[in-house]
Amino acid sequence: MILMKRKNSKQSAVSSRQSAVGSQQSAVGSWQSEDREQFLVPCSLSLVPCSLSFVSCFLFFVFSSCGVYTFRDVSIPPDVKTVKIGFIENKAGYVNPQLSPKLTDALLQKVSNLTKLIRTNSDDAHYQINGYISSYNVSTSGISNGQTATNRLTVGVHIDFANTLASKQEQYDISRDFDFSASLSLPQAEGQLLDEIVKNLTDEIFNRIFSQW
Repeated sequence: MILMKRKNSKQSAVSSRQSAVGSQQSAVGSWQSEDREQFLVPCSLSLVPCSLSFVSCFLFFVFSSCGVYTFRDVSIPPDVKTVKIGFIENKAGYVNPQLSPKLTDALLQKVSNLTKLIRTNSDDAHYQINGYISSYNVSTSGISNGQTATNRLTVGVHIDFANTLASKQEQYDISRDFDFSASLSLPQAEGQLLDEIVKNLTDEIFNRIFSQW
């Protein structure tokens, strides 16, 4: 009888230990399940912007390869294949030595990037673009307390455009204003404004020729 009681007590202790271990394993399993769910949710959400970025890049690639221009609606007849762009000389009374080469290069780059025209130096090019800087003047644009507060740099460009296939020639005169503080000298203002001048003039030349406005 004593042996039977001891065996029963041992079996009871073992059963209680197994029950305790089972409870711990159940708790651990529950915690892992909840933790895994909490981990998966933010991970899945974090994939959303990545997916959107991929879609955006894909659409951009597709539209670019299809010839859809994002700058403006470029209007070029299908039979026009080549373009010749001459150096834009500086014939203004005051010459900024950096403006002509930068403006010419910017126009070349924009035509290459936003059209499928082939650049050539041949006089038989379908489109021919030539021009020169016609004006470069400074005037007062703002007065404060009886003194000049703001000056204005006005830059003008003359463009000669020829469509040899259509035997058509056109001329454009473009002018843009750029304000700067009267506390700056002209060379200082030019240093600050040069990139803006080049960009704005290039955009307008391009739009006049290829977007017809």
